[in-house]
Amino acid sequence: MFGLCLVNPHASGAAAWAHSQGAFAEYACAPESVIARKPGSVTFEQAAATPVAAITALQGLRDKGRLQPGQKTLINGAAGGVGTFAVQIAKCLGADVAGVCSSGNVDMVRSIGADRVIDYTREDFTKGDRRYDIVFDCVGNHSLSAVRRVLNREGVYVGVGGPGSRWLLGLVARPIAILVLSRFVSQELAVFLAKPRTEDLIYIRDLMAAGRITPVIDRCYGLTEVAEAMRYQQGKHARGKVVIGLGDTAASSTA
Repeated sequence: MFGLCLVNPHASGAAAWAHSQGAFAEYACAPESVIARKPGSVTFEQAAATPVAAITALQGLRDKGRLQPGQKTLINGAAGGVGTFAVQIAKCLGADVAGVCSSGNVDMVRSIGADRVIDYTREDFTKGDRRYDIVFDCVGNHSLSAVRRVLNREGVYVGVGGPGSRWLLGLVARPIAILVLSRFVSQELAVFLAKPRTEDLIYIRDLMAAGRITPVIDRCYGLTEVAEAMRYQQGKHARGKVVIGLGDTAASSTA
């Protein structure tokens, strides 16, 4: 089995994710509604890396972004935990996908399905000539006005993450800016929080079982190495997900 460890997964909005979420333990309790059977072809490490990030990507693109086949979609932060799932899920939904990442992740992002990869150390996507139907932003490192420039007239911006305390501030600041801007622009702008749903966990499980999405895991740490794993994760350079496994395995790259 695999799933989410949440105190109150049925709460609305941010309340579902607030206070004591997740666990580093051999055993954890979770409601049946946020657990699904793990496909036999998927490792426990891959399963552990999946639920929150994949559901965020799925709901953000399919529900909030209303992604349709053939739409041009840009994933900002395509090499991160949510971003690697977003690239693959967008392709499953039929999108034409551009992924933004650093030089060292270009080949990886291309390998998981991106039609075009933008190296942000060489090119600022907000200053390019290309226009997109959806911008799925996992980083939040550009202003709304800059991002709006590359959106089509009826395009959708979905913000799902950002760097450290700046993003926490953005949870308040961006919705206010969006509320004001929405009165004057035709584009749709939103900051998004996923909602735990059994049917979406099963949908993701079936995509993994079919080999249509594969979790990208940067490193696996043992249960006694949680502090080291957190330090690495907080360095903001992880490729895909960092996973805690049972046992005292040394940190290793599995990407």
